[in-house]
Amino acid sequence: MLKKIFEYFRVLGELKYIIPLLRYKFPDPDDNASLAHAFEETVRKFGDNNFIYCEGQTLTFNQANEAANILANKLIEDGVMHSDRVVLFMENRSDYVVSLIALNKIGAIGVLINTSLTGKPLIHCINSSDSKKCIVGAELASSLEGVLDDINIKNSNIYWVKDGDKFTCPNWATNLIDILDKSKNKNLQITNKVTAKDTAFYIFTSGTTGVPKAALFPNSKIIAASSNIAIGGYRIDENDCMYNCLPLYHSTGLMLGLAACIQVGAATLIRRKFSASAFWKEAKEFNTTAFVYVGELCRYLSFQDPSDEEKNNPISKMVGNGLRPDLWDSFRNRFNVERIVEIYGASEGNALFMNLLNKDETIGMTNARVGIFEYDVAEDKLVKDVNGNYVEVEEHQPGLLLVEIGPNAIYNGYTDKRASEEKVITNVYEDGDRWFNTGDLIKTMDVGFALGRTHYQFVDRVGDTFRWKSENVSTNEVAEILNSFEQLNMANVYGVKVPKSEGRAGMVAFNCLLDDFNWENFSSFVTEKLPSYAQPVFIRIIEELETTGTFKLKKNDLREEAYHLDKVKGDQVYIKKPGQNKYVPLEEDYYQIIESGNAGF
Repeated sequence: MLKKIFEYFRVLGELKYIIPLLRYKFPDPDDNASLAHAFEETVRKFGDNNFIYCEGQTLTFNQANEAANILANKLIEDGVMHSDRVVLFMENRSDYVVSLIALNKIGAIGVLINTSLTGKPLIHCINSSDSKKCIVGAELASSLEGVLDDINIKNSNIYWVKDGDKFTCPNWATNLIDILDKSKNKNLQITNKVTAKDTAFYIFTSGTTGVPKAALFPNSKIIAASSNIAIGGYRIDENDCMYNCLPLYHSTGLMLGLAACIQVGAATLIRRKFSASAFWKEAKEFNTTAFVYVGELCRYLSFQDPSDEEKNNPISKMVGNGLRPDLWDSFRNRFNVERIVEIYGASEGNALFMNLLNKDETIGMTNARVGIFEYDVAEDKLVKDVNGNYVEVEEHQPGLLLVEIGPNAIYNGYTDKRASEEKVITNVYEDGDRWFNTGDLIKTMDVGFALGRTHYQFVDRVGDTFRWKSENVSTNEVAEILNSFEQLNMANVYGVKVPKSEGRAGMVAFNCLLDDFNWENFSSFVTEKLPSYAQPVFIRIIEELETTGTFKLKKNDLREEAYHLDKVKGDQVYIKKPGQNKYVPLEEDYYQIIESGNAGF
């Protein structure tokens, strides 16, 4: 009883933070509301405060603003105008942040590309964006060089940004640092023409075969999300510092991390890669009070042996996604994190769920109108009753999440209008209504006293997608690539759970003649054609692929049986072990290592 009373008063104390957020209105389309405007306002207030810590370099807000102005002026001189697309292909570092701000000051659209992409996926992202220029980090120049003949940006429009002293500028690019006019460091008048409705960035969904889709991020979405997350989620201000090791080409690292800091004048420690062994030492060194996370990072930290560095650590609040219920309590208790704000939202979607009340194991609540409907996973479709109406699930039961599209839940979608419309379901409750199909299973949950607000929990992706290494992977797209291998006709791809690993590892079932199958060529083919996160970890050689009545490949039993040697009915299972590039038979000894959670995935 005392616990319930305490929770009642704790939640009531949250009202002062919650009410302003519930009343929040998106900026008007023509308002001067953008990341650049927010940044310049923060510079005005906190210009001398430290903004970025990265690899031994420290930039104040003033210094970052001057650098962004210098770059923006150069881009304008070279013909970049409002609404032009500019590719940004660079790892997390100060130059990336400066470039993001510079582009937004102009009103140009930053085309943010996954740094792991090479070959056809990279070509697709660049060419589909119809970009005018490209800014490439020296560390990624070799990846870009491999596709120069196939992209629609000429060498004269490619700017190269140095990365320490490790690289020299290639003859096909222009060294950006050498051509900047340091005197042009004042704010630009053109920034006053940038509005809330203007598209700020293209952020690509996790494509696996060269067909990622570019989600549209207008300034209004960035401002609304980042301000609400900063003030209501983290509850940070100019005295805080955020640990951010998530890629800035992704919405989590960009909006939940960098943009949130910009909104309130908080500093940020930026890292290119995550290091579990260095995390707590760096957190203490830079006094990082906040942490932007994905669940996989939390799991890695939990698997580390206890250390002195983690004791009395400064991190008290964290915002992110993918912290699964099985890890939640142990993570909070071990590292003494006061506030865990799990959020949910699709990059291309129209709603944000946020755990504003600091409840456990929930994605929180939303202001959007939502519905949760019965979904036939095997048939990959919504269930209808005898009258042709979609069927809502019972309370606390998982179902497909739909979000109504309206003034308070604007759907921006993709650059591809056809792909955007494919995510829309109409006539759900009444004729003519339009709903965004999230493609996710969620459920309502009982979190105790919550001001009468319904809370939700993420369950899983549906259909042909699984999540691995913090990236969503399309099983259909992976299968299409695998099917192009000369010794394969049909591959059934799905995701399987692996102990002590976040998300689902890729697995594929197919039929082949083992005696004739060239495993060396197949292994090389997979490595060449697929990004690392999309490469199947397990392979099951199966006698026959079963299909539904509508000729769709059945996946449910395969997911359940996974790679488990006692369930695969005598089928041979192969594995690509961590750090290796060749598939080998899965033996009992190594199977036990996987099941113990010690395989290193």
